[in-house]
Amino acid sequence: MSEETSESSVEQKPRRRQARGERRIAQLLQAAANVFCSNGYTAASTNAIAREASVSPGTLYQYFPNKEAIAVELGGRLLHQMREMHGQAFTDANLALPLPELMDAVLDPMIEFNCQNPVFLALMHGSEIPGRIAEEHDALHASLLVSVRSLFDHHLPDHTPEDRVLKAEMTIAVFKGGLTLILAAAEGPERDAAVAELKTLLLGYLGPLIGGTPTAAGALTTTPSP
Repeated sequence: MSEETSESSVEQKPRRRQARGERRIAQLLQAAANVFCSNGYTAASTNAIAREASVSPGTLYQYFPNKEAIAVELGGRLLHQMREMHGQAFTDANLALPLPELMDAVLDPMIEFNCQNPVFLALMHGSEIPGRIAEEHDALHASLLVSVRSLFDHHLPDHTPEDRVLKAEMTIAVFKGGLTLILAAAEGPERDAAVAELKTLLLGYLGPLIGGTPTAAGALTTTPSP
């Protein structure tokens, strides 16, 4: 074997070990997501997560020292994905759409994400979640509040800042409440009906406030009150 071939083989071994480690971490995080959804964060244990992942507790401890470390890693990844999704949903192009289309463009990705990752709500709103996750979730909520408030800032300039914040918070609260019912509904027609009902509710609230008539430039204009 040449010296060049030997060096190439040595370089490949760490990469293979790294790939195996990443697959193991992904396996453990998925197992943790399943356990957190089934039992809640507080009642979950590292032994239960190891059983779900079909590994020994010793194998789990090679990657995570405790349950909190698993939750922080899982929560961090989910929050990162959620932040990216918010950025893709609240674009100038989407915000220029008529209200029904805007609702679809913003709500559909958020609903789909939560349906695909039910552990997100279970972890973010569970009791005794690690402080780091709570802080990052609070920052994410604040960012979402700014995005939603921008609608009211644009369309309700005569309202007080406090009133616009209240309306943004109410909109988010209604969405979160409806999302809980959506996640509890069986996948298929029942869930689709819950999604449609949430959109109807939000359209009924937002329509009289911000209207939905596009201007020539594409921006939403407030529908004048009769």
